[in-house]
Amino acid sequence: MAAPLHRPVMLDSVVDLLAQRGDGVLVDATVGLGGHAEALLERCPGATLVGLDVDREALAVAAARLARFGDRAQLVRASYHDLAEVLPARGFAAVDAVLFDLGVSSLQLDSPARGFSFRFAGPLDMRFSGEGMTAAELLAGATEDELRRILTEFGEEPRARRLARTIVAARLREPLETTTDLVRVVSRALGGRRGKIDPATRTFQALRIATNHELTGLPTAVERAARLLTPCGRLAVIAFHSLEDRLVKRTLRRLSGSCVCPPGTPICNCEPEPLLEILTRRPLRPSDDEVRDNPRSRSARLRAAERRRT
Repeated sequence: MAAPLHRPVMLDSVVDLLAQRGDGVLVDATVGLGGHAEALLERCPGATLVGLDVDREALAVAAARLARFGDRAQLVRASYHDLAEVLPARGFAAVDAVLFDLGVSSLQLDSPARGFSFRFAGPLDMRFSGEGMTAAELLAGATEDELRRILTEFGEEPRARRLARTIVAARLREPLETTTDLVRVVSRALGGRRGKIDPATRTFQALRIATNHELTGLPTAVERAARLLTPCGRLAVIAFHSLEDRLVKRTLRRLSGSCVCPPGTPICNCEPEPLLEILTRRPLRPSDDEVRDNPRSRSARLRAAERRRT
């Protein structure tokens, strides 16, 4: 399978942070189309890389891309939520670096049949794995209150109540089964495009996150990855919206020994632990040149930490 045009986000920063050992074990917990994995294997000629992903199409592209590395590249169809089970099962009790790239790949966004983008007409699927409930089924079955919560919590949509009410009214007339159906409803509720951001952007983000349960278990997955690191091993996470980034920031802060309880909490109950040393006090952002060449990178935030020696 030929790889589509793919530009790994913040590639140089990721490689500089994680390519610390030429013969270590590296993990790409969201291998996608294999761009970051390829660069890490090139920089670390003695390393083994384990790549996880739930998307069969993406894994096929990554397998073709990484075939020249032979056994140094091991790909597994699994979620990053399962890395604490997958890695020991393959003989890796500890690893030297872990990467989470939480974005949607170009393969997914640019495939109309996957239904991830409002720019293309296609079925409202949005499933990374191709399994479980589709976005259309979620829209059909959610109550108005549930839709409002999804739009507010996962899309940070300020007019979520109005949009949820419009969706419920629209689906009574006919099922919302395609991206075009949903765009039409969003436009009816919120009006047309104003400025650079399409009004459907937040809705599609929210629905994708809800369909794939993207935020459920993310802090736990990051913590499990941190505990698998060898001393001085490194962890890097690329987030693409504030919801993910806040969860990652909070988890890394807690694992670096800082309390993350809400202000005014009388007794700390978050159980901070000095496991990591944070390497990025502020998240790294893509350069202006990268954003110009790859507009999809514009919202990326990269945070990294290192396992303490003791």
